[in-house]
Amino acid sequence: MGARPTFFLGAVCSASRSRNLLSGSRWMVAELNQIRDIVGRVAATHGVEVVEVELRGGGKARTLKITIDKPEGVNHEDCANVSREVSMILDVEDAVPGSSYTLEVSSPGLDRKLLRSQDYLRFMGSRIKVMTREPVNGNRHFEGKLQSFQDDRLVLELTSGKKPKPGHSQPGKMVEIDLANVEKANVVPEI
Repeated sequence: MGARPTFFLGAVCSASRSRNLLSGSRWMVAELNQIRDIVGRVAATHGVEVVEVELRGGGKARTLKITIDKPEGVNHEDCANVSREVSMILDVEDAVPGSSYTLEVSSPGLDRKLLRSQDYLRFMGSRIKVMTREPVNGNRHFEGKLQSFQDDRLVLELTSGKKPKPGHSQPGKMVEIDLANVEKANVVPEI
């Protein structure tokens, strides 16, 4: 439980004309930014926030994954509405490169990623896991309660029910981590 999105709504979509994928990564970044803008506008009209937009794979195995959320959590209807409208606009504007893709619109799930400053502020007091780019106090892996987030620095009160592995943090201590040093962070579901 929690390892997968809570909701998933998928559809196979096709763009009206093929594009040259050999034009470089700058073109792909521009296309992804256009897609993010479209998704952001649609999400705003439906009262949801965009957590993440990813375009994965190549050829006919490409997937556009959109993750949405709102404070009370998203439901199937939210995912369906965003999926329907985004799909229509992307096809009309021919915004997704190539000939076809699979569109997925889902909630972030119980173990949602923490990607932006707002995410850390929203989940203050929650238990989170953090992996850093560079070691902090000799460790790169931390789990604990998010005590504070201020000036792009998070403070964790470390917790663990297990004996820590080498390279992992010691429970019961406080650790301060720069947001720029966070490689990956997510909420730990407490059920």
